[in-house]
Amino acid sequence: MQTDLLTTVILPASLFIIMFGMGLSLRASDFTRVLKQPKAAVIGISAQMILLPIIAFLIAVVFNLPPELAVGLMIISFAPGGATSNMFTNLAKGDVALSISLTALVSLITPFTLPLFTLLAMNYFIGSAEAFQLPVMKTIIQLLVITLIPVLVGMFILFKWQKAANRIEPVIKVFSVAFLFLIILAIVLKNKSQMLDFFIQTGPATLALNVLVLSLGYALAKFFKLSPSQSISISYEVGIQNGTLALMVAGTLIGNSTMMIPAVTYSLLMFITGFAFGYLLRKKRRDSRLGYI
Repeated sequence: MQTDLLTTVILPASLFIIMFGMGLSLRASDFTRVLKQPKAAVIGISAQMILLPIIAFLIAVVFNLPPELAVGLMIISFAPGGATSNMFTNLAKGDVALSISLTALVSLITPFTLPLFTLLAMNYFIGSAEAFQLPVMKTIIQLLVITLIPVLVGMFILFKWQKAANRIEPVIKVFSVAFLFLIILAIVLKNKSQMLDFFIQTGPATLALNVLVLSLGYALAKFFKLSPSQSISISYEVGIQNGTLALMVAGTLIGNSTMMIPAVTYSLLMFITGFAFGYLLRKKRRDSRLGYI
């Protein structure tokens, strides 16, 4: 894969717009809501910030991924959820308010944690992060500019001009999901002669990660006796990641196209597994109502 206009300009610009759209749907209550259901919030944040990277690390080791692909897989695990996780939560009749709150909180944390964790992953798998440029403070500032600032701008517009925000936000929400798909499609078409190799290299590992974290997120929430709707939200927040951000970190901030490959395969597969998981949840609820289980 080669870095080009797509990875150096279009990805950062689209991520800025996506985060701006997120801000248009956020109020202060979305952040304080977690205080009213702290158990669900702690489990959700812990699962995403701790469980997900641990599982990604184990999968990278078990599948013996080449160093740069292993780092790319780790970058996916360090990313927050996004509009796509909120969409799947809504389709599966999960707790959308909880999903939005978790997405918002983790999105505010990751500009600080993602560069540091990525540096640690590069040191472990590659042996030295010096082969690639990832100055931690500069990367944090870049991520804050591209993620936090547009969220704050969107929240301000919602506060000052609610009607305008309510008209714009649904359009950007559709854009958020569609544009991730279009970016992935553009990368696939540009590298169509290599896509089979990409999937052979990372497909099994990214599929395993996606299926495992979706399942474990749901099981963990049920183990701690959260409601079915909360369990669905946590499952999707852990299993559906912000692929646009992962692609930008690997391709734009680090400038390593190989590290982008896991984000490409994961982002493609998560749409399939996300819909399949939602179907299984709906089937389970239907069978439960009919008395089959």
